[in-house]
Amino acid sequence: STAALRRTDVVLEVGPGTGNLTVKMLEKVKKVIACEIDPRLVGELQKRVQGTCLANKLEIKVGDVLKTDLPFFDACVANLPYQISSPFVFKLLLHRPFFRCAILMFQREFALRLVAKPGSKLYCRLSINTQLLARVDHLMKVGKNNFKPPPKVESSVVRIEPKNPPPPINFQVSIIYSTNNVTYYLLSCMQGKEVIQDSQCNFSRGQSGGILGWSDSFNGQRKGNDVIFPNFCKAFDMLSYHILIYRLGRCRFERWTIQ
Repeated sequence: STAALRRTDVVLEVGPGTGNLTVKMLEKVKKVIACEIDPRLVGELQKRVQGTCLANKLEIKVGDVLKTDLPFFDACVANLPYQISSPFVFKLLLHRPFFRCAILMFQREFALRLVAKPGSKLYCRLSINTQLLARVDHLMKVGKNNFKPPPKVESSVVRIEPKNPPPPINFQVSIIYSTNNVTYYLLSCMQGKEVIQDSQCNFSRGQSGGILGWSDSFNGQRKGNDVIFPNFCKAFDMLSYHILIYRLGRCRFERWTIQ
């Protein structure tokens, strides 16, 4: 009900389990694409719809959702392992074409960080990046006694609506500003010293923080007065790389070129 599903919707479900929620959605929508990593649960789900009119409306993808190319969908419903909450959220927010909404269950602490407001003790980089790209609402608390066996943590259900179109900015939060001497690194880059390669451990904080996965899709080529280093590009994730270019532009380093 919180997803306001329509008859014409294609729904992406992550972690369908034995299909309790899946069956209810199949009765209301055009199609459900269920991603499940456990082959045993896949078998149970197939048995549940076998021989019914719902079977043709269900597509099952077996494997790790973080390593799967997401298909087109209108809405997403996920009860996924809590340890992949952060990378999955940003995988969703980078997905194109845009989806209408996602209804996701998270560990309570993570959910409260997602919806935290400026000035709150829980307000953090996760809050900023998520709310920059989407509207996030806390829908309900789910006590651990609602699960069998009960987990050790409390849960919450969150609704995420991507901002479409996304904000017309270059995401002004940069991993480079987590280094101890920002000026040294920037000046070294402009002077042609590839010291960034030696300090990739500093930038890896962004990966461990679960903002985005690393991307090797950027390749730099030096032309004339333009300065871009291949190793420098690889040290950043896609979002932070654009942030750095924006910051340098604001500092009047205008001869940087993105290939």
